[in-house]
Amino acid sequence: MTIVSPQPTPTISAWPSPPTGIAVIGCGYWGANYVRLFNELADSRVLAVCDEQPEQLAAVVRHLPDVIATTDVDEVLQVPGVDAVIVVTTATRHYDVARRALEAGKHVLVEKPLTTDTASAEALVAISTEHDLVLLVGHTFLYNAGVRAVKERIKRDDVYYLYAQRTSLGPIRHDVNAAWDLAPHDVSIFGYLLDAQAEWASAVGGRLLSKDREDVVFITLGFPGGVLGHIHVSWADPNKVRQVVVVSSEQRIVFNDLDPLERVRIFEKGVKRVPIADVDPIERAFGDHQLLLRDGDIISPAIRASEPLRNQCGEFLHCVRRGGRPSSDGARGVSVVRTMEAVDRSLALGGAPVQVAGGTTT
Repeated sequence: MTIVSPQPTPTISAWPSPPTGIAVIGCGYWGANYVRLFNELADSRVLAVCDEQPEQLAAVVRHLPDVIATTDVDEVLQVPGVDAVIVVTTATRHYDVARRALEAGKHVLVEKPLTTDTASAEALVAISTEHDLVLLVGHTFLYNAGVRAVKERIKRDDVYYLYAQRTSLGPIRHDVNAAWDLAPHDVSIFGYLLDAQAEWASAVGGRLLSKDREDVVFITLGFPGGVLGHIHVSWADPNKVRQVVVVSSEQRIVFNDLDPLERVRIFEKGVKRVPIADVDPIERAFGDHQLLLRDGDIISPAIRASEPLRNQCGEFLHCVRRGGRPSSDGARGVSVVRTMEAVDRSLALGGAPVQVAGGTTT
């Protein structure tokens, strides 16, 4: 499969045509944010909301009294004027709800992960393609200005390895384990930075809080060219961390999403092997002639403040109204699901490496 690097998110300005009608299915924390954003953007209007919990619907109606609220997915898909559906249900319901929306002729933005198995993820892509509908997967960090700044500053061929940590005390999910809940963020970031899908995965985890599913997982991914990626996710760590680090031959770049002042730091330090012919003759005499050390400055580039979720919603509207391929399209969503399936199989095998389906191209 081909992984396409996200392009700068277009600015959505008001059009003379009617606003795009939006329905949001799932009105919890993230669903409420989607309702807010699509109601604020000039080219969209939230017409309907759906949730199994009446109290969630009541909270939306208090702020938007004209919105249609229902607990029935089929009913919300029949609301006149709804052009696009935002799926913010539990992960295990993504496939069913997104499929029904696509088959009803609606463009779909579905929260990550796209689905919890590759076959159903590929089926959603096929349906969206057949009906010429936009399918965007909510890998929100691909719309984060800090992550994009890291992408601009790395040379893919120079990357040695990456690692990420995503930990906190909950929230604890009851439909998927901590890997499926948290790691798709970092799997998508790694794929974006390297323009590649992982070739294999190895994972071990612990069931500290429940006997049903892992709440702490350590994942290692192998990428083309021998690049390694490591991911640590946990619901049981009192220290909240949201960090990605890229180590290359000439620099170390740190993305810390919890640091509002220095979201990205670049350490211009590194070490690389060089041909002996390129080494200064004096240095050769000391025997350490195959490694070149680099020591430089620490830089904190200015990062333009923006809300990643708003950027993502803006791109979705752009694709719906003007056409085009989303940065986080269905193909990218399938790639992440393939990797997560390999992670799951490795967990079941006690950490044995498992090949990721589908191969990889850049």
